[in-house]
Amino acid sequence: MKYKKELFYRLIFNILAFASLFFLIGITIILFKEGLPIFKQLPFFKFVTGEYWYPTYDPPDFGILPLILGSIWVTLGALFICVPLGVGSALFLNELATNRQRSILKPLIEILAGIPSIVYGFFGMVIVAPFLQKIFNLPVGLTAFTGSLILGIMATPTVCSIAEDALSFVPKTFREASYAVGANRWQTLTKVVIPAGGSGISTAIILGMSRAIGETMTVLMVCGGAAVIPSSIFQPVRTLTATIAAEMGEAVMGDSHYHALFAIGLVLFMITLVFNIIAEIISRRFRIKLGLGR
Repeated sequence: MKYKKELFYRLIFNILAFASLFFLIGITIILFKEGLPIFKQLPFFKFVTGEYWYPTYDPPDFGILPLILGSIWVTLGALFICVPLGVGSALFLNELATNRQRSILKPLIEILAGIPSIVYGFFGMVIVAPFLQKIFNLPVGLTAFTGSLILGIMATPTVCSIAEDALSFVPKTFREASYAVGANRWQTLTKVVIPAGGSGISTAIILGMSRAIGETMTVLMVCGGAAVIPSSIFQPVRTLTATIAAEMGEAVMGDSHYHALFAIGLVLFMITLVFNIIAEIISRRFRIKLGLGR
């Protein structure tokens, strides 16, 4: 009887474990099924490098280069914000903070991670955008810089949490050995702890990048929505995710515009998949390096 119960529980957990794989396969099949038809009308290279996105014109233009560049501008800007804040916060929490400080700051960072993205977007649109417009004397406050600022704040908890976990796995003997040869705390931090946890910190940065490039509602609300090639970070831009969210409800099912939006989703899916695979490879090497598993 006990063996049957264990077998039943094992079966249930196996089903739950493989459910994510099943959904991933289903999403991939749908993306390819609905996205590939557009390439019968337009070569993939021209789709990716086209400079104009006018899907409702006659004839329509399905060039997603402005959308890709908009996503890159916003994501890189977010990295300049979330990497120093996230990694710096992780170093402080793991290496310098007292137990009392850690007990206060850690929950606050987790709360930031739990705030819905639309709240960040509303805050950016109502408060941050007018403030930046006034400070920098801009025609409009909804720009790539505004999106980068909000996305950087959103991605900071992700980077901080994963980076802190990586730093916590660095053996204490590394620090003790550094102190034993006369190194001070700063030298130990920069020459021993950070290099030892470098792979985990890199993983945190890559996952933070994935978090930023995959965000939808925030960039839809604060980036301006202009599908043009940006020449400055203080110009309105439109990202890949915002385009799908803004136009999918208006696209006629089965027409070129509909398939083009799915093709954008396919491109975004592949970009995010590559980032996550790289993060997993780096994380696995980090675990093997410290003897934490294979």
